[in-house]
Amino acid sequence: MKEILYLEVPTPDTAAVRSWLQADFQPDNGEKINTPDGFRLRVSADTTTATAPISENLPTELSIFVWSVQRTTYLKVFRWADRPFPQERQILHRLITDIRSRFPHNYPEPPVIDLSKQSIFDALQPNYPLTVKYFQKMPNGEYDLTRAYWWEQRWREGVRNPQQPRQVVFSQRGDWGLGTGDQGLGRTSSSSSSSPTYDIIYIGGALGAIHAAVMAKLGYKVLLIERMPFGRMNREWNISRDELQSLINLGLVTHTELETVIAREYKDGFNKFFDGNNPPKLRSPVLHTPTVLNIALDSDKWLQMCGQKLRAAGGEIWDETEFLRADIYKTQVLVNVKHLPGQAEKQVTGRLLVDAMGTASPIAWQLNGGRAFDSVCPTVGAVIDKGFEPQVWDSQYGDVLYSHGDISRGRQLIWELFPGIGEELTIYLFHYHEVNPKNPGSLLEMYEDFFTILPEYRRCDVDKLVWKKPTFGYIPGHFSVGSSDRTVAFDRLIAIGDAASLQSPLVFTGFGSLVRNLERLTKLLDIALKHNLLSFRHLNRIRAYQSNVSVTWLFSKGMMVPTGKFLPPQRINSMLNTFFGLLADEPLDVADNFIKDRCDWFTFNRLAIKAARKNPALLLWIWELAGPRDLLRWLGNYFNFGIYALVSALLNGWFASFLNKIGPWLEPRYPALWLRLLAINYAIITGKPRSPNQVAKVQPEDSIQNSEAQILN
Repeated sequence: MKEILYLEVPTPDTAAVRSWLQADFQPDNGEKINTPDGFRLRVSADTTTATAPISENLPTELSIFVWSVQRTTYLKVFRWADRPFPQERQILHRLITDIRSRFPHNYPEPPVIDLSKQSIFDALQPNYPLTVKYFQKMPNGEYDLTRAYWWEQRWREGVRNPQQPRQVVFSQRGDWGLGTGDQGLGRTSSSSSSSPTYDIIYIGGALGAIHAAVMAKLGYKVLLIERMPFGRMNREWNISRDELQSLINLGLVTHTELETVIAREYKDGFNKFFDGNNPPKLRSPVLHTPTVLNIALDSDKWLQMCGQKLRAAGGEIWDETEFLRADIYKTQVLVNVKHLPGQAEKQVTGRLLVDAMGTASPIAWQLNGGRAFDSVCPTVGAVIDKGFEPQVWDSQYGDVLYSHGDISRGRQLIWELFPGIGEELTIYLFHYHEVNPKNPGSLLEMYEDFFTILPEYRRCDVDKLVWKKPTFGYIPGHFSVGSSDRTVAFDRLIAIGDAASLQSPLVFTGFGSLVRNLERLTKLLDIALKHNLLSFRHLNRIRAYQSNVSVTWLFSKGMMVPTGKFLPPQRINSMLNTFFGLLADEPLDVADNFIKDRCDWFTFNRLAIKAARKNPALLLWIWELAGPRDLLRWLGNYFNFGIYALVSALLNGWFASFLNKIGPWLEPRYPALWLRLLAINYAIITGKPRSPNQVAKVQPEDSIQNSEAQILN
């Protein structure tokens, strides 16, 4: 018996595929015998076998069958002979052509709804029955499902109208211009000359709350504006202890305070990709990453703590308040907002506006002319309070990256699982996705998958699970060609977190990236504010670009199925197993550094060469997935990576010490030069690998003043 064909049929309706195979597909050769899952094709008595001799030892037939997993249909063809079936190639070609024509890729659209006439549950029930069923069992389920629906609608609108982003930022200076990337931001005739009320105004209360609290503790007058009730999150946050150190270094929290918001610290995290259809050489063992995402934070409690820190430092929070527009003046920014409960509009002024609104930020879309992101991870999931049987999962362990099947309806689905307090588990389902107007990526389709295939991933009775809250969002990715090809700033405006596409290629969202770069962003922004360096050319230097991250985006690119394209179903799992198998053979710190964006030039090249030797077809697969345009972009990234590595080698060991010596003299005299030099130093030192004995442990708190020397070194 030999497998001669394996296809993904992108439909959850396996019965329709089976019926089509049995009733409609005509192979034009052999005798067709229907079976429970497909049919057998047997050599008929009048079939000529002169050109294809048949073995005397095995039956002369093909077996074609379908099955369902991941809410997707798969098809295989096996040959019950040691030689080809008569006209075998023609039969397989016709099967592929006909089935692709009958069951093409389909990208469903959420229905247009009117919530003044029906509830969100009634509106979505016909299209997403399981999603409605289980959201009804969640506290605030109706509110959260409405948020998920509107988030998807806003995302689709932004993707499909990239040349016409909604204008929300206006310049009030006749001589003002953005420079590179200017998309013709409009001007109005009003003026503003009074002193600003706040130093910094943050729009977005998730990642924005963390940075706002840090800046408030530095003495700045801060206002945080949040559209939802403050402190509610639609994602949970996981990180590691060495990365949390920056929160203590900056004086945001003490060691004791941090411990109170840690919900769970697990022993080990697993990385494993389905390899049932991979050849033996492309199968890999479990990759253990015990210090990756092994700290689960209580996100609601953490945000409340940040809010308390912010208020204690004199800051303010306006929640349930929606951002409308910002007018940029020479000396300040005027922000218009609406308080949602009463629909009252009001204005507020500040020296600097920080966009922390995440992937759906209209400011991010406008700043980049609609090219806000190159890729996205549509992510859904839930926090489950209890309901799993004790033997299903040991809460001392987590799943960092896991797949239990091959490509599913044009996506490689990947799971994450993180233990929380008590029996609580946070589970995510996501896929890496190209931003495409025909196929923007759907949260609702993903949720229907999530509730359907959760028992395939972890044995459970979904009806017995106790749901705490849903988790969902669009996690952006930007493929940087250089350190300044993306606009993250404007006069008196800067973006942070997901709004700045601050994202790692593999597992980290904006939270992990922001925390790892928090000292860098805080120190540089502090200098800009102290010396009033708030023009575009200065603020645009305050970014968390890393040359090693820009080169590793090829890995996330290799996990995306191009819209409308059919790949061998096992292709992406084969690629992932190739590389993660290599990491599993390396010392533990190599995988830790790679996943935490601390891979150096020599390690990257060594691993890339080993991967090419292990799987020579890998290069061809990457070419097929990335295409010539993105490969050329990547070669530019690789060149920059090498330049950064060379510059780092030349400056390492003396440049930071030099800055420490000249800083007290240079900063007050030439603050713009000081900002630029410090930004260069951060670009060099950020992302440097750590050996096992260098991994930081969370120690008692230090202030930002006491840690500046540590930051430079």
